[in-house]
Amino acid sequence: MDLQNDFDRMLFFQHACMTSEAAHAVNPSDVDNLTRWAGALLELSQFQGAQESKIMVREAISKLEKVLEINPKKHDALWCLGNAHTTNAFLTPDSEEANGYFDIAVECFKKAVAEEPGNDLYRKSLEMSAKAPGLHVEIHSRGFGQQLTGTAEGPSTSSSTKAAKNKKNSDFNYDMFGWVILAVGIWAWLGFAKSNVPPPPHQ
Repeated sequence: MDLQNDFDRMLFFQHACMTSEAAHAVNPSDVDNLTRWAGALLELSQFQGAQESKIMVREAISKLEKVLEINPKKHDALWCLGNAHTTNAFLTPDSEEANGYFDIAVECFKKAVAEEPGNDLYRKSLEMSAKAPGLHVEIHSRGFGQQLTGTAEGPSTSSSTKAAKNKKNSDFNYDMFGWVILAVGIWAWLGFAKSNVPPPPHQ
């Protein structure tokens, strides 16, 4: 991983969230702003621990559901909501509960494709969603799911071993979320760029 690049991306999406929050205070019914805000939250969730990730993902879902209450045909919000439910599923160790989230994600992707059939990204997301439950089972059956959900508990170890485990967990989380969230990040970044959002301040 390029740590500097990751840090820059994290700063960018933190700034994007703050910008969206300010815009939301002015116009709470701006569906484009709410959708971008949700996308930025999903992107930021990959940099957090398991519990913080879940909170951010659920916050993103809440914002996207508000968007769809206002405009049920907003295809980018439908697609983003599908990604949010997919991420939520991978953070859920129970297969039955996770499959419920995967089912919701599939419906969101189907609706997004129906609204914009020519969008390759939406179609690809729908195709990949069919593989997600199998991947979830494989991940959690091999014990990797504990790294995603933060439920791994083992015997007391030295601080250096714990640090190495934490780094491995962090790397695994990043890789796991990457396939779900990368496209969301690109889409959200482009959305903010089009909105002429100034770059985050350098520290």
